[in-house]
Amino acid sequence: MKTCRVAVVGLGRMGSTIDDELRDYPAFTLPFSIAAACQASPHLELAAGADILPEKRDAFAERWGVKALYGDYLEMIEKEQPDLVAICTKGDLHAEMIVAVAGAGVKMIFCEKAIACSLKEADAALDACRKNHVSLNTGVLRRFIPLYAKMKEIIGAGGIGKPTAVVHYAAGTLLHSHIHSIDTAMYLLGDPEAVGVWGELRPRDTAFKDNRLDHDPRAIYHIEFAGGIEAFTVPAGGWEFEVIGAEGTLRSVNNGAGCLMRKAHKQGKRTMMEPAPFPEYEKKSGTVILLEDIATAAEQGRQTLGNIEVTHRATELCFAIAESHRLGRRVSLPVENRDMYVFHV
Repeated sequence: MKTCRVAVVGLGRMGSTIDDELRDYPAFTLPFSIAAACQASPHLELAAGADILPEKRDAFAERWGVKALYGDYLEMIEKEQPDLVAICTKGDLHAEMIVAVAGAGVKMIFCEKAIACSLKEADAALDACRKNHVSLNTGVLRRFIPLYAKMKEIIGAGGIGKPTAVVHYAAGTLLHSHIHSIDTAMYLLGDPEAVGVWGELRPRDTAFKDNRLDHDPRAIYHIEFAGGIEAFTVPAGGWEFEVIGAEGTLRSVNNGAGCLMRKAHKQGKRTMMEPAPFPEYEKKSGTVILLEDIATAAEQGRQTLGNIEVTHRATELCFAIAESHRLGRRVSLPVENRDMYVFHV
């Protein structure tokens, strides 16, 4: 794998400082920020950074020793010619920046989630990545964390029989949180197509004005995937995912700190679910895996693990939840209302 020169846009939390919050948190293996992941990987070089705030540029320079710093990210791209640009800015800028960075000739992009505040924006990001042959992953990190990869491997090999449902446990907002829960459910099931969505925003009297919400509301959902597999979110608990199969179950616990596995056993005429050992797996930074996946995918001419097609589908499901709430009924895919706007920080 060739060395990949990385430039970061937005030198705050995900770009630089989030590791400080997570040092004593067992669910995630550090490094977590883009800058820290670049320093930890022999295949990634932290080459430049851009932020409109000079104090953030100064702090980034002091912390990471980066000298190529800019107030204008397009100027940074023009002068530094990075291989990969990591977009770590506010959510309402993500789609616009994906389009601009792809248009500037960058072939590898990381973008924090969610990628858009409307399906019209998401469509533009999809078109830009397709047109410019961009390798992209987004900040839905569970897709890149080895625990979930091991769960997916077991499910794909038939270890719990045919999966029938995925249940996510935790309260969360539509775009900031449920882009994670939906993407993780999709990933564990092998990224099936969705056919229908029921959703509800909280509080239940949440109303759109001129097809727009100026905040990211809490939400619950029921998604039907092709083949009859269903996904649900329960607005309680601590970010756990349970996949229920005909011959067993898998449940991540404590936000991915571990996993409980149960297997079906016959006891007379009854079937009982009994504990089974969960296999060992390597603990490694999901951010390092994510960034290296972008670089190797571009080098090998393959799709990234969280490519723009998958990302666009997960984004559409989030907006399908909102549209279901707005209409007061279940909606089919694709969503017709591409102009609905939900602000996401």
